[in-house]
Amino acid sequence: MSDLLERLRTGLPPEALITDPGVTASYAHDMASFCAAGTPAVVVLPRTVEQVQHVMRTATALRVPVVPQGARTGLSGAANASDGCIVLSLVKMDRILEISPVDRIAVVEPGVINAVLSRAVNEHGLYYPPDPSSWETCTIGGNIGTASGGLCCVKYGVTAEYVLGLDVVLADGRLLTTGRRTAKGVAGYDLTRLLVGSEGSLGIIVKAVLALKPQPPQQLVLAAEFPSAAAACDAVCRIMERGHTPSLLELMDRTTVRAVNKLASMGLPETTEALLLCAFDTPDPAPDLAAVGALCTAAGATEVVPADNPAESELLLQARRMSLPALEAVRSATMIDDVCVPRSRLGEMLAGTAAIAEEYGLTIGVCSHAGDGNTHPVVCFDHTDPDESRRARESFDAIMALGLELGGTITGEHGVGVLKKEWLARELGETGIELQRGIKAAFDPLGLLNPGKLF
Repeated sequence: MSDLLERLRTGLPPEALITDPGVTASYAHDMASFCAAGTPAVVVLPRTVEQVQHVMRTATALRVPVVPQGARTGLSGAANASDGCIVLSLVKMDRILEISPVDRIAVVEPGVINAVLSRAVNEHGLYYPPDPSSWETCTIGGNIGTASGGLCCVKYGVTAEYVLGLDVVLADGRLLTTGRRTAKGVAGYDLTRLLVGSEGSLGIIVKAVLALKPQPPQQLVLAAEFPSAAAACDAVCRIMERGHTPSLLELMDRTTVRAVNKLASMGLPETTEALLLCAFDTPDPAPDLAAVGALCTAAGATEVVPADNPAESELLLQARRMSLPALEAVRSATMIDDVCVPRSRLGEMLAGTAAIAEEYGLTIGVCSHAGDGNTHPVVCFDHTDPDESRRARESFDAIMALGLELGGTITGEHGVGVLKKEWLARELGETGIELQRGIKAAFDPLGLLNPGKLF
């Protein structure tokens, strides 16, 4: 330990090192439940690429594991510390280095907050679409590390589609530049896309070149109430089958709606079994909203209410963003699943989840990025009750099994981390895991980067 600290101090300012156990303990884990976390030896908060390189050279020389972190808003344990590791927190590397309206790119450091970047590019008439629910606190580096999504994915896609290039410090301290800042480019293997979603297991992201889009008009939202989740999912299928391209298509089940009302008195309709929110950000959204409203009515909606203005729309979206905090208030703890299924199987996924909730005697609320089939069943339980905690974990696994049975994936945007690594092996199979481990060994032959994650 003393040798580690002595070597780190030779290339870092004093304020970049945290050794107080009472403080380092607060960096031990992210927001996931049921994920083991160790005790870090030291927390390092670098401000420059050179400082990150110094940390990695030191770690390689002493064979010390390194766990990179952003804001620790993740939900899979991907940022959890291991015993004796260096926690490398990148939140101080928070500069927006460039915004180019001509090239439609932004160049940023990993600690930039998603919402800060979004507002900065808006001032140039540009738009950075990925918007995770934690966008006011999560970092771009963390978004890239977990390949996060958000509410707008149905039209604009996920983080991976906006990362053009990266600067990455490798395990041995070398600096790797991948990708491009041009609109097109296919030179060599796509290492940029490989690094997106790698959860800090292949390298430390220290700079990113991000694609931007022209800022669209403010979206208008339509809310539709349904007598069943099946009817709401039928409406989703009708909307997508008819070729509509909403900027947002979100579903909240009855449990979620009631939880949001209880937490914030939002005035959502508690008699509904499912609430569907659909938005368009076209210059004239009225025809699309009318067409979608008719499709919802045909699918069995009992009430269809389009927002009159952007302010009303934002109120509805705020209710959706409050889904997770509201469900967290139902019991003392939550497990948040992240299963994505084909849109055509969404109704089966929600019905199966409701059956699992009944089987295990638990409250499970579901909010969903319905337009892309990404469901977030939230298992609510009392963490002080061993039996209820056991049932929560078993129900979580049952939901993932259901997703795979329906042709889906165990994670649409939260990542694997510690929480789902056993399930990753089931989804990818023996050959897939073997190749993944080979890639890991090529980047990190000593296995120092974020050990114990993914597989």
